Amino acid sequence: MSANTATRRRPDKTPSWVPQSDAYLRERVRLRRDGRAGWTLLAPAAIILAVMVGYPAVLMVIQSFTDYEVRDKVQGTLPDFVGFDNYIEIFTQSDFPAVLMRSLGIMVVLTVLSMGFGMLVAVLLTKLTRGWRILVSVGLLLAWAMPPLSATVVWGWIFDTEYGLVNYLLNTITGTSDWTNHSWLIDPLSFYFVLTILIVWQSVPFVAFTTYAALGQVPGEVLEAAALDGANGTKRFRFVVFPYLRSVLTVVLILQIIWNLRIFTQVYALQSRGGIASETNVLGTYLFRQGLGEFGITAAIGVVMVILLLTLSWGYIRTTLKEEEL
Repeated sequence: MSANTATRRRPDKTPSWVPQSDAYLRERVRLRRDGRAGWTLLAPAAIILAVMVGYPAVLMVIQSFTDYEVRDKVQGTLPDFVGFDNYIEIFTQSDFPAVLMRSLGIMVVLTVLSMGFGMLVAVLLTKLTRGWRILVSVGLLLAWAMPPLSATVVWGWIFDTEYGLVNYLLNTITGTSDWTNHSWLIDPLSFYFVLTILIVWQSVPFVAFTTYAALGQVPGEVLEAAALDGANGTKRFRFVVFPYLRSVLTVVLILQIIWNLRIFTQVYALQSRGGIASETNVLGTYLFRQGLGEFGITAAIGVVMVILLLTLSWGYIRTTLKEEEL
C-alpha cells in the first residue's frame, strides 16, 4: 500500500495490520494536535453554555414533573414527583391553550408584516440616491436602536386616551369629538393593533439592513443577462435575486419567528397602560404572571415553549446541517 493511500485512509478506520508509513503517522499526530487545540478553544464557551444554559434547562425540565411551589422554597422541603400532571393541567384546566393560539396568531402576523415591509425597504434602498439612502438608514437605525420599553412609552403616549396624538388627529380630520377619551388599549383588537405597529416598527430595520446587504451580493452581470433575455422585474427577482437571498432570508425568518413568539416587554408595558391582561396575554406575559407561585406549572409552560421554538426552527437547523455535510 502506498503512502498516499495510507494518508487518505481515516486513522480510526485503518486496520491494525495495515503498514503505517511516516506520512500517515505525521498526519495522525497532526489530527490529534488539531483536535486538542480545537477543544481547548471551545472549552471556555462550552463551560459558559453548560452553566448559563444547560443547567437551567435541565433544572426546568426536572421541575416540570414536580409540584414545586413557593412553600417548598421557603420551608426548604423537596417537592413531590407528579409525572405529567402539570402538562395535563396546563392544557385542560388553564388558559394556556387560548394564550398559545393567540401567541401563534400574533407571531404569524408580525412575522409576515416585518418580513414584507423589511424586504420592500431593502429594495427601496437600492433605488435611492446616496443622500436619501443615508437619511432613510439613519431613521431605521434610530427605530432599531431604541430600547423596547422606551419605544412602548412613546407609542403608548401617541395612542394615549386623553392626550394621544392619534385621537387629536382623528378629531381634527373628522371635525368631531368622537375620538376624545377613546381608549385604544382597553379593547383586545385595538390593543393588538397598537402592539403590531410598535413591534413591526422596530423589526423592519433588522430585516431591511440584512436583506439590503444580501442584495449587494447579487452579481450585476447576471441581472443584466436576465434583462437582455426579456425577464421583467418580477421574474428577475424570483429566478435570479431570490436564490441568492434564500439562505439569508431563511435565517432572518427563523429569528423573526423566535423573537415574535417571545415578546414580553412591549405587551407587559402596554398592559400596564390600560390593557386587560387576561385578554391580551401572550406566552411571555402569561409565563411571568403564572410564575408567582407554582414553579412546577411554570416550568411545564417553559418546556412547552422550548419544544415549540425548536419545532419551528428545526427545518432551518436540518437544512444547515445538510449543507455542512456536502
